[in-house]
Amino acid sequence: ASSFSRSPKGFPKLKNDTFLRAARGEDTEHTPVWCMRQAGRYLPEFRETRAAQDFFATCRSPKLCCELTLQPLRRFPLDAAIIFSDILVVPQALGMEVVMVPGKGPTFTEPLKEVEDLLKLRQKVDVTAELGYVFQAITLTRHSLEGKVPLIGFSGAPWTLMSYMIEGGGSTTMAKAKSWLYRHPEASHQLLRLLTDVITDYLVGQVAAGAQALQLFESHAGHLGPEQFEEFALPYIRAIAQAVKRKLKEEALPLVPMIVFAKDAHYALRDLAHAGYEVVGLDWTIRPQDARAQAGKDVTLQGNLDPCALYAPKEKIGELVKKMLEAFGTQRYIANLGHGLYPDMNPEHVGAFVEAVHAHSRHINKH
Repeated sequence: ASSFSRSPKGFPKLKNDTFLRAARGEDTEHTPVWCMRQAGRYLPEFRETRAAQDFFATCRSPKLCCELTLQPLRRFPLDAAIIFSDILVVPQALGMEVVMVPGKGPTFTEPLKEVEDLLKLRQKVDVTAELGYVFQAITLTRHSLEGKVPLIGFSGAPWTLMSYMIEGGGSTTMAKAKSWLYRHPEASHQLLRLLTDVITDYLVGQVAAGAQALQLFESHAGHLGPEQFEEFALPYIRAIAQAVKRKLKEEALPLVPMIVFAKDAHYALRDLAHAGYEVVGLDWTIRPQDARAQAGKDVTLQGNLDPCALYAPKEKIGELVKKMLEAFGTQRYIANLGHGLYPDMNPEHVGAFVEAVHAHSRHINKH
């Protein structure tokens, strides 16, 4: 089959391309804004939609993913949508079982313990067979958005997924996963390469399904120091950008902007800025001026308001946003939080954040 058969035709025309323009480094009238975890438990309608469903069953329902993706856009004038899914669908595609345990979070029933356990993983993954439900959700959502804003697809990055697969869930130290890096470097690279191949195909498949931008989440970068990051994370982050772009060209698919978000990896900002991504996402622990200086002029920055700032009174949120915009500048910049929204946040404060970005950036651009 030609690659075109993978690409659904007839998507509605995009009305607000501010986010894509900023991602590509073009001028924008206002600074675009979206929030990580904008489809989430802080919205009562999200909790209602999700109530009866197992978490991963929700992820496997294109209809529900579409509904959850659209909910925040009905409330707020966000400049982008991000498909509702989870980074752990990739380990599931490799044959691992993950369940959502209330109060504990995602849990692997049989994490990787020994190097031999790598043999249990699927070595060749047909992403359409294993993750086609995400592609269907993207296509449905892209149509349902009616061109309102662009749709972002995403994946976890190899090291972050590896750490979950070995830890079996969240961890404050990642000691089990990191011990693999020190004791079994070869096996670690083998696993990271396997993940890189699957993630590459998964991201290309998301573009074929209609994703207009891609974000790679290296959420556990902060557990690594500069040396381990350089050996076990960065090469794969780079390889994914290169391979995705090569395959998009080969399949005559759109070359969409790519974002890398490596949380707590300030030590690697210079390298991340040259890793082949149009946008580098930032957490809240770095000064905007420092980030600009290190990243240089050829990438767009995204972030980095402390999510907890949204607990502040609305006026204070406005002040913090203004300061952030002045520090980053309104161009080559996408406003976001430095991490995802928390479940107990007030939706009105999220609205205040979004509106403050639009109002202050327009004002700065005029003057």
